[in-house]
Amino acid sequence: MIVTDCHIHLMTAGAPCDPGALNARMQQAGISGGILLSLPPAAFPFLTPPTAFPRRLENVLDWTRHQPALHPFFWIDPTEPDAVEQVAQCVQAGIEGFKVICNHFAPGDSRAMRTFRCIASAGRPILFHSGILWDGMVSSPFNRPAEFEALLDVPRLRFALAHIAWPWCDELIAVFGKFLNAASLRGSEAPVMFVDTTPGTPEIYREDALHKLFFTGYPVEHRVVFGLDCRAENYDVHWSRIWLERDRSILAKLKVDPATAEAYFGGNLDRFIKGD
Repeated sequence: MIVTDCHIHLMTAGAPCDPGALNARMQQAGISGGILLSLPPAAFPFLTPPTAFPRRLENVLDWTRHQPALHPFFWIDPTEPDAVEQVAQCVQAGIEGFKVICNHFAPGDSRAMRTFRCIASAGRPILFHSGILWDGMVSSPFNRPAEFEALLDVPRLRFALAHIAWPWCDELIAVFGKFLNAASLRGSEAPVMFVDTTPGTPEIYREDALHKLFFTGYPVEHRVVFGLDCRAENYDVHWSRIWLERDRSILAKLKVDPATAEAYFGGNLDRFIKGD
């Protein structure tokens, strides 16, 4: 079974670019590829020293150049004054998607929505953080799943909410159902929602969250992607193996059918990045 990781971070400004070492560690963990997220924008100085847009773009492209199994996503602050111009430059340079964390703005912020519409028009997906955010700030009101209903007004957007939105997993599943219903009402113009199961969910919550996600009754089999939240600079083999085996065991216990499990661990990544 092919396993991919939809959630790999670049987090150390100035770290040597070493995709060979990253690939070697991923292979040790049983991971064959995934999404590589650029260094964060200036709104996250507590994660890494702020790095200018051109350097962040160049850096993620350097890591993924000649690495067909690694897909470059650019972490953008959609409220920055030049965000739309950043999108255009990223698309021209070969960025395959975007990462957004709403840490100081609501998903429906007019500045952000303008950027999201540009991303959707370019046919690129967005991977959003959702759920509690360990940032030391008042940010939960921006990251509850229901806040992302605003994306109903972004035609043809493909997006994923990460971490099963823990601790609001039930709310996330309900929002997923709402976007499915929107597709029946709006047709091909409707946004398409995916769920990124990157932990988020502490171990004690994991089985319950996956049980509800796969068995509430919504057709999630092609809309759920597996991720691990490791760092490219030192991909955590031990952590990855533990979480991969945990999810495999949970899906086996829940009797998730093999085709759905295979799509979850690997096949759905292309659906998210490229569309059906």
